[in-house]
Amino acid sequence: MFSLFGLLFFVLAVRIFTIQYTGEVEGKALAAKAAQKYMRTEVLKASRGTIYDRQGEVIAEDSASYTLVAILNKKATTNPKRPNHVTDPEGTARELAKHISLSEEEIYKLLTKKNRYQVEFGQAGRDLPHHIKKKIEALKLPGITFIKDTKRFYPNGIFASHLIGYAQKGEEDEKGEDITGSTGIEKSYDKLLKGTDGSLKYSGDVWDYILPNSEKQVVEPKDGNDLYLTIDKKIQTFLEDAMNQVEKEHSPSRMMAIVADPKTGAILGMGQRPTFHPTTREGIDKTWHNEVVEASFEPGSTMKVFSLAAAVEEGVFNPNEQFKSGVYYVDKKQPPIKDHNYGRGWGTIPYLEGVQRSSNVAFANLLEKMGTDTWKQYMEKFKFGVKTGIELPNEATGKILYNYPVEKVTSVFGQGTTVTSLQMVQAMSAIANDGKMMKPYVVEKIVDPQSGEEKKTNPESSGQPISAESAKKVRDYLETVITEKKGTGHQFYQLEGYSVAGKTGTSQIPSPTGGYLQGRENYIFSFIGIAPKEDPKLIMYVMVEKPKLKETENGALPVSKIFKPVMQNSLKYLNIQPEQKRKTKLSKVPDLTKMKAEEAVNSMKESGLQPIVLGNGDTVVSHSPSQGEKVLEGEKVVLRTDGDLLIPDMRNWSKRDVLKVAQVGKLKINIVGTGFAVKQNLKPGTKVREGDSLVVNFETQLQMIEKKKANETADQDERPLN
Repeated sequence: MFSLFGLLFFVLAVRIFTIQYTGEVEGKALAAKAAQKYMRTEVLKASRGTIYDRQGEVIAEDSASYTLVAILNKKATTNPKRPNHVTDPEGTARELAKHISLSEEEIYKLLTKKNRYQVEFGQAGRDLPHHIKKKIEALKLPGITFIKDTKRFYPNGIFASHLIGYAQKGEEDEKGEDITGSTGIEKSYDKLLKGTDGSLKYSGDVWDYILPNSEKQVVEPKDGNDLYLTIDKKIQTFLEDAMNQVEKEHSPSRMMAIVADPKTGAILGMGQRPTFHPTTREGIDKTWHNEVVEASFEPGSTMKVFSLAAAVEEGVFNPNEQFKSGVYYVDKKQPPIKDHNYGRGWGTIPYLEGVQRSSNVAFANLLEKMGTDTWKQYMEKFKFGVKTGIELPNEATGKILYNYPVEKVTSVFGQGTTVTSLQMVQAMSAIANDGKMMKPYVVEKIVDPQSGEEKKTNPESSGQPISAESAKKVRDYLETVITEKKGTGHQFYQLEGYSVAGKTGTSQIPSPTGGYLQGRENYIFSFIGIAPKEDPKLIMYVMVEKPKLKETENGALPVSKIFKPVMQNSLKYLNIQPEQKRKTKLSKVPDLTKMKAEEAVNSMKESGLQPIVLGNGDTVVSHSPSQGEKVLEGEKVVLRTDGDLLIPDMRNWSKRDVLKVAQVGKLKINIVGTGFAVKQNLKPGTKVREGDSLVVNFETQLQMIEKKKANETADQDERPLN
């Protein structure tokens, strides 16, 4: 027995010595195992980036919240004098009931559960604000502690909710719960906003207390980037308040509105109804979609802004030319196109009045003048049927229906073809910005909060569909839609102190069973406008679908209740000085024949018109426009005098003005191209006779720009090398 026990003791001693010497058991390092057993790792959470408006006002940010926890296991206490577990369930329940929304009995049941290390208190104990936490901590209740948490906070409530979206806790994984963007900007920029978590490694005991003299390994978290949006809190608030009022008074099925800066394309306000509260998500079940970005619809007569612009650019729009309103026949097989007063029309009226009255027949005739292929090209230049490329998910494209003759005609006044609200605002920027169209965007800059590095969004042009001269003329014509009594916007869209140029729209809603819905309320009512007219600072597009209207109310009324207060208040907020109130001046041309040329010139200048004298005689023998025609301020009036007929320099003239010269001079005119005059076969000052041929070449603004660039490139290529 002695030998046996001696041998066992010897083996045990050798084993202990071997382990101590090598530090390994079965090839595994014991030190590493010990370190692994006591090593603790904590995630250092990165803060999600804050979303600001363009003025630095907070729209969305992380906010601290606390979860109430009760430790029940007695083993949590290492010092009986300072217990770490609940020692008095009855007293603790009584005190906690004063601060959370649970009864004393319910809390007591939780605190007396068997075989539980700790318990939480359900929804009543989650997301507790800091002041409640402080009150509970002041009670110094043994075993009551808090887990610090973070939640996403939206201080403005319902505020561009579908644009901003919301972020919430994601699924739990090995890294813990993360706040993840679910919709809108929060989703589109989730990776940039989220940041990167850090970590803390240390040696700890069974209760996770740090062991004395233990080394800590810290990897600092990288907080998410901050976003500064183009949205202006003040303008957005104007928009939300106005939409709330219309929702209350007219209960439409859907509303959309956008406010934008035409010079840059920056979106200053964007809203829709139905909407939701981003913190509580109340109302999200009614629509998840950002309708402004994701929905397409028939624009109705607001599309006439762009068909008018095309006609002006092509030189086929003569505001004084007469047409027969009422009905227009595409062909004998199709029902006629009718004006909105059931095809009665207003008799034979000028085209400018047709614009003011929103005559479908007027625009069908204009399409005939410029040609269907030309109009298709302009729709493409205005970027209809193409995404704008805004930084938001699921953008719709809309669709240009242009296969059959009737579709080509209806597209000119906004029926059949579908667009998005963003496309309408983008296209309108060309009218407001002297022909230069701006791409819409919503993110002003991205800022790294740790380095301060900024990444700014530069405004980007998306084309130049029309010239600056045409854009100005279109603004002048659209202003009369508001200022003239016969205009469809006269009663609803005039602002105090500011001129407005814009166009109303009433579009039909397709029926699920085919055709269109019937009834005076079953329409999409809309308005697109810019102000001030001379130098527009804001574009606003409003769409209201199926509002509840009284018998005496027009569909334009709920739209104007959004447009007028938002545009008026926004212009004042931006310190845009009110204008001298004036109406667009329309003058009737008097009979100038037999007048002295000098007298006729002075008379036209006093009327705000631009006289052009043909000939070297002393007396006016004819003129265009002729007696009684209405002309806009600044328009050219061509005066033919007796004596020799001299051709003027017509470069940069519109087709309409060139035709005036041909008319009064009785010349044979041959027009080549579209746009504005760039070349004429008869040199300025040349004497001509009636019946002579006048050939004038025209180019669009875009062609001029491209030719200029090509010439500059050629000049550079021909320069000798130094």
